[in-house]
Amino acid sequence: MKKWITIPFSAFLMSAFCTLAYGQRDIYEISVFKLKSSEQVTATDNYLKDAFLPAMHRLGLKQIGVFKPLSNDTAAVKLIYVLVQYISLDVWKKTRLNIQSDPVYLQTAKSFVDADTSHLPFVRVESTLTEAFPDQVKLIPTELKSNPDAIYELRSYESPTMELHKIKVNMFNAGGEVALFKRLDFQAVFYSDVLSGSKMPNLIYMVVFANKASRDEHWKAFVNSPEWKNISTDPQYRNNVSVNHIDSILMQRTSYSDL
Repeated sequence: MKKWITIPFSAFLMSAFCTLAYGQRDIYEISVFKLKSSEQVTATDNYLKDAFLPAMHRLGLKQIGVFKPLSNDTAAVKLIYVLVQYISLDVWKKTRLNIQSDPVYLQTAKSFVDADTSHLPFVRVESTLTEAFPDQVKLIPTELKSNPDAIYELRSYESPTMELHKIKVNMFNAGGEVALFKRLDFQAVFYSDVLSGSKMPNLIYMVVFANKASRDEHWKAFVNSPEWKNISTDPQYRNNVSVNHIDSILMQRTSYSDL
């Protein structure tokens, strides 16, 4: 005679909660503010620090990164990157609506969002939505946040076709690239597949190093590792053609960044 096993409803709910909490992939929004002067940099910094981040924190979004490329001071077009972690596309959509109902945000952000056209605070803002990889479904804050020399490297890999993009994404997950980065302590904040943006098909990820020398050492170890030699020569991944453009941006966090 079969015996039935009764599971308490509370245990069932806990199991379902854990599945949602740890199995659902993050959604990341990466915004790039394009600026042409130090005045615009200051205006955007003040907006992000005093209005945007506090409002997002009030809405429960605590992991927001703000970064500037190392070349910002001398570049003709200066950039500020903002990374926001969401637990779902629905939360992303609701957040965009809810922040506009925050009276404190509306008051604090007014000089930026409704600026006089003779003193514009930015040139343009570009936004990209991405979804976390299966092998790292949640954002992982770096242990190097308090290190003033830490280098945040944002990398994107563009593929010439949709199929080759799928192959490259698979290299990171089933192929073992994510595992190799972890073994070599690359301190990956996130890995993601681009859902919507100006450059597609594309994948984007961020890794962090103690300093420039540490970055060079880590990449040297990666290229020379037996795992990478096996992955890069595996015929199923067609690595010689799966990516036709790579961007690597070296950045440092701002003083008010959460990450």
